[in-house]
Amino acid sequence: MNILGLNYIFHDTSACVISDHMVKCAIEEERLLRQKHTPVFPYRAIARCLAQSGLTHDDLDHIAVSINPNVAMPEKIQYAASLRPAVRDFMFTEIEEQNEKHLTFWKWYNALWPEDKQKRPRVHFVDHHHSHAVGSFLVSPWEEAALLAVDGGGEWRTLWMGQAKGGAVEQFSETLFPHSLGTFYSAVTEFCGFKTEYDEGKTMGLAPTGDPKRFFEVVDGMVDVDDEGAVRLDPSWFELPVSINGRYCSAKMISALGTPRSPREPIADHHRDAAAAFQAVLEKKILKITAMLSKKTGMRHLVHSGGVALNSVVNGRILQEGHFDDIYIMPGAGDSGTSIGAAACVYKQVLKQPAKLHHADPFIGDAYSHQEIEAFLKQAKIRYRRSTDVCAEAAGALHKGDIIGWFQGKMEFGPRALGGRSILADPTKAGMKDKINAEVKHREAFRPFAPSVLEERATEYFESTVPVPFMLTVFPVVEAARATIPAVVHVDNTARLQTVAKDSNPKYHRLIEEFSKLSGHPVILNTSFNVMDEPIVASPYDAVRCFYSTGIDTLFIGDFVLEKAPIKERATSNIRELAGSEHFV
Repeated sequence: MNILGLNYIFHDTSACVISDHMVKCAIEEERLLRQKHTPVFPYRAIARCLAQSGLTHDDLDHIAVSINPNVAMPEKIQYAASLRPAVRDFMFTEIEEQNEKHLTFWKWYNALWPEDKQKRPRVHFVDHHHSHAVGSFLVSPWEEAALLAVDGGGEWRTLWMGQAKGGAVEQFSETLFPHSLGTFYSAVTEFCGFKTEYDEGKTMGLAPTGDPKRFFEVVDGMVDVDDEGAVRLDPSWFELPVSINGRYCSAKMISALGTPRSPREPIADHHRDAAAAFQAVLEKKILKITAMLSKKTGMRHLVHSGGVALNSVVNGRILQEGHFDDIYIMPGAGDSGTSIGAAACVYKQVLKQPAKLHHADPFIGDAYSHQEIEAFLKQAKIRYRRSTDVCAEAAGALHKGDIIGWFQGKMEFGPRALGGRSILADPTKAGMKDKINAEVKHREAFRPFAPSVLEERATEYFESTVPVPFMLTVFPVVEAARATIPAVVHVDNTARLQTVAKDSNPKYHRLIEEFSKLSGHPVILNTSFNVMDEPIVASPYDAVRCFYSTGIDTLFIGDFVLEKAPIKERATSNIRELAGSEHFV
């Protein structure tokens, strides 16, 4: 039973394959197209997923799409007609745009499987938030859980809450566009001069540098959560819908908070304070919703999904509140993960397959053999050497202060680098954060870096209560450890933690072990292998290009080692000539 899962209606388009009762492969189109958060139909991701799974198009039995264009259409039209003209017109425009994207899908489908073809895969359209909430549950480790999906919007929904118990899924309530916690947070992202729907993580990183009390009361009045968990925005504070006028912040909001920041302007105190207030209010509203869910369901586990689930500070607060013992957040919690969610829904709910699909392994993307990597390095005429012990040698480079590129095994799925496509450094060196931001990532100085820690020793350094292998939860740093690992401690003494287990990523686990032998600390600084506004590297070409165009000192790519040398310009020129090589791009 071979299922292709697709997300292509909104941003972060992606594909996945479920085969042999497991998630065989999943890839985001942005990695291959080299266009961050791309909305382009995932032609490349589909091809690579099939190739990595050892399948062809003709092997597919089912295709799962993470949106249902025809669900409750009369109700949608009636709802849209009841709204004020600008929002109504926007929602009808959304219908037209989605129909155009569906035509792209059917054009692709019919070209591969014309009507006279004997075997055609069956197509299933799955509701967007069902793909988020239920799809995430179906790949979680649990048999029952409370379910919550929160995002900017999808099929007009912006929030979905319910539970899964005894093999049945029950929806409690939902919120419809334009009332959205995602839109609420995007407004302050715009106010701070960042890209809305893409740079909310920057806002989250900026928030601890400001004073939430300054604007908290006014921001708290912009959004309400009722006793059923439904969200309601006060429209006087927001320009809705944003697609018509190109902005979120209303004149009333600007009057209350101050002048919005242009992208190239310095960040002022009122921008920092606004970010802090919006973050604090978002936490307050989500915690009210999760407290309701806990009381209503009696569940001890929560499955959290949607773009807002990428707010790792919120996730840490949910755990700290104690309503739930643990949270499962899919590595691709945003729209990219709905390809997996839709495919999981078809696998379990439509096809009634008995095997559990536990998506605990984020390393389900592209992989390159040592032979492929060496062939590329030779073709590019790049000087390299082969290491006899890449983990021990990389640990030594980290200990002496090198910033290293780490390209190993299969690519991670989701927005976080987890030790497959990472830039790594020594967290004990106080100036390392500023050095990487300035010389490698070329990004804002306030943005923090995450620590990777051996799972078995996490509580020595972090106030963590559960393993967090996907780097989607923030915890306080133990007071005694703050001065020890300063490069990964944010200004509020927290860190977005990744725990590394030996069985899930043995090579990365061993690297941290080797570093611990030298430094005395089983923690390393881990950030994504990219520069600001570019996707994480996907291929050897991407990795070498990033290496030679940034301040990375040493690249460990498979078992091969590249070090900076005077031949930099020649090497860069050689790999540039390979940019059109389909095999490596």
